[in-house]
Amino acid sequence: MFPISAAGLDGLGWDGVDVVFVTGDAYVDHPSFATALLARVLEADGFRVAVLAQPDWKTCDAWKTFGQPRLAFCVSSGNMDSMMNHYTAGRKVRNDDAYSPGGVIGKRPDRATLAYSQRAREAFPNVPIIVGGIEASLRRFSHYDYWSDKIRRSILLDSKADLLVYGMGESPLLEIMRLLRDGNPIRNDNGYIADEFRNIRGTAFCIGAKEDLPEEDIKPAGGCLHLPSHEEVVDDKKRFAEMTRVVYENLQPQNAACLIQQFSLQAVVVNPPSLPLSETELDRIYSLPFTRRIHPEYGNVEVPAFTMIKNSVTIHRGCYGGCTFCSITAHQGKTIQSRSAQSVCDEVKRIAAEPRFGGTISDIGGPTANMYKTGCGNDKAREHCRRLSCLAPKVCPHLNTDHSALIKLMRKVRGIDNVNNVFIASGVRTDLAMFDEHYIDELAAHHVGGHLKTAPEHTDPAVLSLMNKPPIENYDAFCELFHAASERAEKNVFIVPYLIAGFPGCTLTSMVSVAEYLKANNIRPEQVQEFIPGPFELAGVMYHAGLNPITGEQIYVAKGARERRLQKALLLYHDSEYYFDVKSALKETGREDLIGNSTKCLIPPYPPNKEMSMVRSSRVKRLMKKQETERVETEKRKQEQHDEYRPIIKPPSEYNTYGRPTSRDRNDRDRNDDRYKSNDRPYEKRERSDSDRDRYKSNDRPYKKRESERDETRPRNSSYKSRNDDRPPRRDKRD
Repeated sequence: MFPISAAGLDGLGWDGVDVVFVTGDAYVDHPSFATALLARVLEADGFRVAVLAQPDWKTCDAWKTFGQPRLAFCVSSGNMDSMMNHYTAGRKVRNDDAYSPGGVIGKRPDRATLAYSQRAREAFPNVPIIVGGIEASLRRFSHYDYWSDKIRRSILLDSKADLLVYGMGESPLLEIMRLLRDGNPIRNDNGYIADEFRNIRGTAFCIGAKEDLPEEDIKPAGGCLHLPSHEEVVDDKKRFAEMTRVVYENLQPQNAACLIQQFSLQAVVVNPPSLPLSETELDRIYSLPFTRRIHPEYGNVEVPAFTMIKNSVTIHRGCYGGCTFCSITAHQGKTIQSRSAQSVCDEVKRIAAEPRFGGTISDIGGPTANMYKTGCGNDKAREHCRRLSCLAPKVCPHLNTDHSALIKLMRKVRGIDNVNNVFIASGVRTDLAMFDEHYIDELAAHHVGGHLKTAPEHTDPAVLSLMNKPPIENYDAFCELFHAASERAEKNVFIVPYLIAGFPGCTLTSMVSVAEYLKANNIRPEQVQEFIPGPFELAGVMYHAGLNPITGEQIYVAKGARERRLQKALLLYHDSEYYFDVKSALKETGREDLIGNSTKCLIPPYPPNKEMSMVRSSRVKRLMKKQETERVETEKRKQEQHDEYRPIIKPPSEYNTYGRPTSRDRNDRDRNDDRYKSNDRPYEKRERSDSDRDRYKSNDRPYKKRESERDETRPRNSSYKSRNDDRPPRRDKRD
């Protein structure tokens, strides 16, 4: 394995390295991990490679672990976009990280590509920085960032990297490293990107204000196209949608143009995508000596993502489905690049020969399980085709849908010694599988381990059209064929549908129809996906702009957290935890007919158990929270008014004879006088004057009438006060 620390470097006896890969994932030597795959490709060409996995980004010390690399730093956030890896659809921090040892979170920063590039530049300012991976690939243009809710500029500018490699980067990265090894500097004397590095397919570079833009040529079959500038797409959502549409129309390597986008005084130039790899090139890459293990320096700690795919085999790349919520088309492209059957069988044999192999190949597939050796059957049409999907809205007549090569491969793999089971864990494209019933029979009989993953995503025709998915009737037909094939094979297998809530164009009413479909077909999904607008996805543009980037039509978008929660609850209507949310959604859509005890109803009229009846609905919770807020504000306002109108009592400035402040002096007292802050008040004794003595003489005391001198005209037991003589007397109780 490649060294991940200074100790590992010393063990190899190297005096330095040529390339350092910086990644946000744990280092696993498996072809499903991009860092391991690219590192093996460079190693096979004679480069010395080290891997800096999940470094501490708070300082640049980790970047100095292997000394200064001779050629470059290759920076990636990992197999996932770092923001997608960190946060849920509700923008809450996830509980685990599948690509970290033990699933521990916090091993990589937000926007990891930016942080890693900054530290690399800080550690060694003169070493070239090449950014790549899924995060850089999807953020090469102006893009919508869901977590900051704004249009962000190209990651190439923010990272200040020298070059950006997008897509599957074996070919462009190898070409860049060969140029650097041959002594070609990545920048010329003026600080600009050298000419040798400007025309590499699958790369992007930045040009400054003093540089000339590439010559403009708007011919459809190539040349250069100028996209709307960053400032335009920020100010106008229609221009942003238009920019994304043009980019997607230039993803086909055979007819793509060089795309240029202006960013104030700078510009980003994105060369056409890399040409697809041939079968021979793909076989050579996957025959490299991967150990398929976690690096030993991690000890016995497992990496969850590796545990899931350690016995899986990739048989092809690319996807022509064109789902608008998926980034595979923008990253890997539409062209299917397949390995030979011999190459796949050789890899399975190597896995089966390992001592820890349990006899099960967990998956043979790719982005879509049943696209192996299918694709466009007309080379001339491919040179001019700009369709986003070969399957939607209708299947292209030039599409080759023959599954015979895949069926033969599946039979060969399950016939290998020590292999007991070969499962298909990748998602099956049901509308494509309908073209070959023999594939469905083979799948049900031998390659489903109890559950088959499918992705109908929705049932509403308008929403499915926005997704580039087939109508739900197509999915129903596939389910009938699959269940029939399972019965013939005497297998008890089930279909697990993937569904999305909160997708652009989806309303509460359309989601109620999905819940009715699930109820009618007795489908109870255990887990559903809440839509997350990813960068550079067509669905992400729909979410931000509120319109379809292909047709320009306005669409409804559910952005409120409450409505998105209610849509998700309708998909999980059978779960008592979501009872009150489902009830609120049905009342808002006027579908109280689905609340009851009949078979068509989604939920009963009352909570399913006593514990749930004690749980208040979301509406009542909001009302109680509002009332509590108003109460607190009222109390605060009363206190402020009380403090405002409370009279200020000044302490006395002098004391009277008895050491007590007089009323006359109380208002004149200085509050800051320290003499009166002590409890030891001064006592001043003075002689009484003659007038004082006369006041206390006994003769001067008020005269009190004797009993015999009282006025007999007044009632004997009447009670009165001298100041209220006009008050009528009370009646004697004895009278």
